[in-house]
Amino acid sequence: MLKPNEAAVITLGVQVYADNCASCHGVYLEGQANWQQRGPDGYMPAPPHNEAGHTWHHPDTYLFSMTKYGIERMIGKTYPNNMPAYDGDLTDEEIIAALSYIKSTWPKSVQLQHDQINARAKARSEES
Repeated sequence: MLKPNEAAVITLGVQVYADNCASCHGVYLEGQANWQQRGPDGYMPAPPHNEAGHTWHHPDTYLFSMTKYGIERMIGKTYPNNMPAYDGDLTDEEIIAALSYIKSTWPKSVQLQHDQINARAKARSEES
């Protein structure tokens, strides 16, 4: 699904990320401080999208759904978070572009691990 090697997709992704994601996840994908600990408001800070974070631990389909629909729709219940759902605000193409840009910044070794995660997720979905 993601296209981290397609220049035109990455170019769009850079812009989509800058316009919609960087204010929370950081211009350099660094996330917010203390991203693994709930803040005083009960919300988790925005995690980094670089290799230090956990974004690459999730398959493409999960990342796409999280971005498009948000965590609450994915888990089917209220969950305190600041991550907006972009359904209706961004096209599928724009979401894929932003996620592709993020993946394009990871070291090749992390990209390969992510590809393996995608392969396992695909195999599990085909077994179902």
